[in-house]
Amino acid sequence: MDAAEWDQRYASSDLVWSAGPNQFVAAELADLPPGRGLDLAAGEGRNAIWLAAAGWRVTAVDFSANAIDKGRRAARERGLDVDWVVADVLDYKPAPAGFDVVVIAYLHLSPGDIAAVLRTAVEALAPGGVLLVVGHDVTNLTEGVGGPQDATLLYRPDDIAAQLDGLRIDRAVRLRRPVPGDPGGRDAIDMLVRAHRPA
Repeated sequence: MDAAEWDQRYASSDLVWSAGPNQFVAAELADLPPGRGLDLAAGEGRNAIWLAAAGWRVTAVDFSANAIDKGRRAARERGLDVDWVVADVLDYKPAPAGFDVVVIAYLHLSPGDIAAVLRTAVEALAPGGVLLVVGHDVTNLTEGVGGPQDATLLYRPDDIAAQLDGLRIDRAVRLRRPVPGDPGGRDAIDMLVRAHRPA
């Protein structure tokens, strides 16, 4: 989907995603000391807002102006300051080594495009910084529920980890995520890679 299609989707409901952070983002980053955070493809900003509430100075980037507007309003209602940026993550160039954490959550692009975003994320990490990538795993097609139905857009932990040159891999795993309201009571199968740049 392009920016216009996502703008329509975000305009069609109050929240496309939940108001709270992704459960894996919260679990992996809760114990980190606050610093500078970057949320690439932030959508309505649920992870960026959560980080800001925990004391992070956050930049949230998405190509949907409607999503960014929603995030800006939600942050303002909570008295939180987030730097909201309308930009395509394929073109966006953050400050090199400028961030202590970079989050990429459920960004599903072609292999070449996701490789480009991962390079951007790695370059943005400061020494000691943490990169967290979460998304639908390729096994979700046959064992899970939801997410893209095109295998070329889905993740494998080892594939993502192999593209993080210069970082040390802390975790590269598949995880099950309960999907509330799924009529079959099925879980989604997600992938999580956490890595860090040596200090």
